[in-house]
Amino acid sequence: MLRRVVDAVLETSVVGSFTKVGYEARRRMYDWPDLASFDMSGKTVVITGGNSGLGLVTAKALVRTGASVRIVARNAERGAAAVEELDAIGGAPAGLYVADLSSLGDVRRLASEIREREPRLDVLVHNAGALLAERKESADGHEMTFATMVLGPFLLTSELLPLLRATPGCARVLWIASGGMYTQSLDVDALEMDADDYSGTTAYARAKRAQVVLAEEWGKRLRDDRIAVHAMHPGWADTPGLETGLPGFRTLLGPILRSPEEGADTIVWLAAAEEPGRVTGKFWLDRAPRSTTKLVSSGASPEERDALWALCERSAGTTSP
Repeated sequence: MLRRVVDAVLETSVVGSFTKVGYEARRRMYDWPDLASFDMSGKTVVITGGNSGLGLVTAKALVRTGASVRIVARNAERGAAAVEELDAIGGAPAGLYVADLSSLGDVRRLASEIREREPRLDVLVHNAGALLAERKESADGHEMTFATMVLGPFLLTSELLPLLRATPGCARVLWIASGGMYTQSLDVDALEMDADDYSGTTAYARAKRAQVVLAEEWGKRLRDDRIAVHAMHPGWADTPGLETGLPGFRTLLGPILRSPEEGADTIVWLAAAEEPGRVTGKFWLDRAPRSTTKLVSSGASPEERDALWALCERSAGTTSP
């Protein structure tokens, strides 16, 4: 009981929860098993944006569990360098797919290659992200943050459903969101911001809110398919993306930011532990489900949920599973 009270106080404080303070307190209170104790031998994991930051740290940890890790990178050279790092750890050889998640054509090609080359897909991790200072458009004419973090992952999930369904056991789809999504409610009409009112951090937070909602919706639709779908946020971790996108924030909180390994811990746990396979559609931080709202005005109405799903289907050219 005392542990739950302390955990709830940390969660309410936000700063205490999202920084390394919360991570260390929870790790000790709940006596977490070490990630290296999990065995994922024979299982295949695909991680988008797996060549740097949290994606690469997650890939390394999963290689150590025995998983066969495939990373998706936009840049072939950087992707190949990351694969070399993974192979240097030992274990199952890692693999590389090169694709731009903001391009629907690239996503379809990527999915086709994965279906052709991989006999199974146990875990799909949507990690690729984009926090841009100026508004850019994808090859398909969508705002880049929305295209990379919402539309591309939605299409990739749809295209890989046959492989996920055919994989023995309980496959998993994980969406790596951000605590920044707590500042935004779901407003489908505002997801693709105009150049005149564009804010990179706002576009990012809105896309992350959409990711969390999509994880919940996919969880409902795939509940009977032995596919668990979850979203999580890593807390405030000191990553290259944070340094580039929010340098002032990084400077302010530097001493108490989480390490990349601490930020990636729950991603690896969601991929490897048994508990997340017994539930679906949850939002996690530090190996526990959390509320998706902190402000009364944040969240997503049923109408906005339906509108988001319809927008993704219409834009990606897919139909409901």
